[in-house]
Amino acid sequence: MNDTKLTSIIIPTHNGLHLLSSCIESIRRHTEMPYEIIVVDNGSTDGTQEYCSQAGLTFIALPRNEGFPAACNRGLAIASGEQLLLLNNDVIVTPRWLSNMLRALYSADDIGIVGPVSNYASGRQQVDMVWNTLEEFMQIAERYNQTDPAKWQDVNRLVGLCFLFRRKLWDIVGRFDERFSPGHYEDDDYCYRARKKAFRLLISGDTLIYHGGSASFAAKNPDGWKSLLELNRQKFIDKWGIDPWIYL
Repeated sequence: MNDTKLTSIIIPTHNGLHLLSSCIESIRRHTEMPYEIIVVDNGSTDGTQEYCSQAGLTFIALPRNEGFPAACNRGLAIASGEQLLLLNNDVIVTPRWLSNMLRALYSADDIGIVGPVSNYASGRQQVDMVWNTLEEFMQIAERYNQTDPAKWQDVNRLVGLCFLFRRKLWDIVGRFDERFSPGHYEDDDYCYRARKKAFRLLISGDTLIYHGGSASFAAKNPDGWKSLLELNRQKFIDKWGIDPWIYL
């Protein structure tokens, strides 16, 4: 495992300071590996810039909301880490989250992207569990996050809520496709492109993190969120000639 080199954690955000601050706090509390945090702000007006300045974070301020894929590209362009990690602002990380995922990432040379399991995710990354408070969730994660390669799974897609990959994959696969802005299916597109370059995708099934659940898209406009999902699904079909719902 590459446990000495830096991991760049890129967090796009838009008017989500209440989420971002909890995310940052959890990273600082539960990450024992070397890391840097890069926040890419999509034109927020809620004090995000002031918070990031006071917190000593690397900060990119975009003048308007350019969407999740563009924010990812901006952050990745200045990242200095050997490992690159895209993280939603509504995620709260847990004990040993990064060390477990790095162990999975470096378990074979052809592994391109690794993702965790979560309480809120699509596909195989969804874990059904019973909990009542975030404190209780963290206690479950403390017991859950014990290194166990038997829980790793090869898959065709990973959800972009927590997306870990090596710099060499970024160098080969390139930028995220901004046609999928403001977001959704840019992660499916990236997974598909990585697999076309012979990289494997792996669920680190021994890593459980908390995800609030599409807070930036769905909470304010559920009807618009559904329309966006269908629009970007069609963009994927137009680009690749396959339906991600069937292939992935």
